[in-house]
Amino acid sequence: MNRRLYFMLPDTESAHAMMNDLLLARVNANRIHFLAKPGVEIGDLPEASIVERTDFLEGWEIGTLLGGVFGLVAGLLAVWIPPWPFENPVPLLAIPICIVVGLISGGLWTGMVASAIPDHRLKPFEGEIAKGKVLMMVLIPFHRVEEIRALVVKKHPEAVYDGTWPSEHVIFP
Repeated sequence: MNRRLYFMLPDTESAHAMMNDLLLARVNANRIHFLAKPGVEIGDLPEASIVERTDFLEGWEIGTLLGGVFGLVAGLLAVWIPPWPFENPVPLLAIPICIVVGLISGGLWTGMVASAIPDHRLKPFEGEIAKGKVLMMVLIPFHRVEEIRALVVKKHPEAVYDGTWPSEHVIFP
């Protein structure tokens, strides 16, 4: 399971240095993303994608679930309500077809709508980003979380660690 670490960096020079150090620590380049306010030139740093900037995935999940439920209801209605202009009844194959159509269309529609909604996990960082700082998001395996945090603390004291998603929690007290 992967964890996403959030680090707030003071400027793009620090972001470039951090990127180089993470690459030397064998962190995959497509797992590191940066987010800055519009107008701040981040150069060749990988910018956060729409999945990291918005609630696209959450919207897609909810839409897929609701689309599947509505597809099931529509399929059951299509089978139970007799088609009066036709002599042959609707085959039971209509139920899975309606479910699949509901899954796909519900996921796509809600995903498109949710792509316009900023990610709720980035809300605490908006103030710092508006001041010109750069947010770095690193997606790493669970077993490397402490290693990467120690590397950042050692080499970049200017970087502020701002949490992990899914959240850090203690299983046993």
